[in-house]
Amino acid sequence: MDKLSTIQQPIQKELESLNMTIRAALQTDSDLMNSVVDYYLGVKGKQIRPLLVMLSASLCGSINESTINAAAGIELLHNASLIHDDVVDESLQRRGRKTVNGVWDNRIAVLVGDYFVSCALKCAVETGMISIVDTLGTLGRELARGEIDQISNVEHHLIDEQAYFDVIRQKTASLFVSCMQMGALSVSAPLEETCKLMTFGEKLGLCFQIKDDIFDYYEDISIGKPTGNDIREGKVTLPLLYALQHGNKDEAVFMSELLKKNELSVDEVNSLIMFARNNGGIQYAEGVMDRLRNEGYEVLSSFGDTPITTSLKSILDYTIERKK
Repeated sequence: MDKLSTIQQPIQKELESLNMTIRAALQTDSDLMNSVVDYYLGVKGKQIRPLLVMLSASLCGSINESTINAAAGIELLHNASLIHDDVVDESLQRRGRKTVNGVWDNRIAVLVGDYFVSCALKCAVETGMISIVDTLGTLGRELARGEIDQISNVEHHLIDEQAYFDVIRQKTASLFVSCMQMGALSVSAPLEETCKLMTFGEKLGLCFQIKDDIFDYYEDISIGKPTGNDIREGKVTLPLLYALQHGNKDEAVFMSELLKKNELSVDEVNSLIMFARNNGGIQYAEGVMDRLRNEGYEVLSSFGDTPITTSLKSILDYTIERKK
């Protein structure tokens, strides 16, 4: 049993309730919609986000029906964002499986993503707590803003570490912050505890995105070479940002000019990848994750040494150490 499965084991019954709630929320009398939903739910993800909602609730109280509905809402909104992202990025595959737009088309994918959003909001309403509805609505706004800002940074060839962190706080970390917040809200936790858990969520979310970005600089086993998808799309992530700021000056100038091109060849993408790797970019990004991990541990220390805090630390460790 892997680390994540071990963490999930004590709340397996609650996770089953979660999946039943998601299924019920998505049920409709449209044959086409049901076909797309069945296809999409055919492969269940790791469900880290609803797991965080439940662990947050458990740390401050006991998982209840509002917790389950809040977790379902956040998982549905997360999946809506993935469906829409695949349209924006023109991606026909995600983790080795065809996307909704890859099987059907962009029209269907956009509408299904919208349907997931509306079902997410309905789950939030089912909690009967306006604070949870407000959190989910704010999250949707943050996710969209993060994607828009990233597109703007690419179009303006913005190479800036602060701008990078601003984007990943919105497009990724905000989701983890909201998970911790909604779990705490579902059990009416004190404001101080809620804020601490939100801080932990941000540390975790930043690590999650940095780790995802690091993967882009290494070989994809399925194709046998570095992927470089982010660089190909004009996204300058933390390892390359560091190398451009602190690496060989002449090379950095040349690489900066390369990044201004609208299209890059395979050789040019590989050159940028190797430049980042050879100039300490990966080590720097890993060092940032280690710092964030220590900060996350420090936040949790105020809750004492409990099975729940151990599980949250394990999720943070898993996020940093995962291989895919």
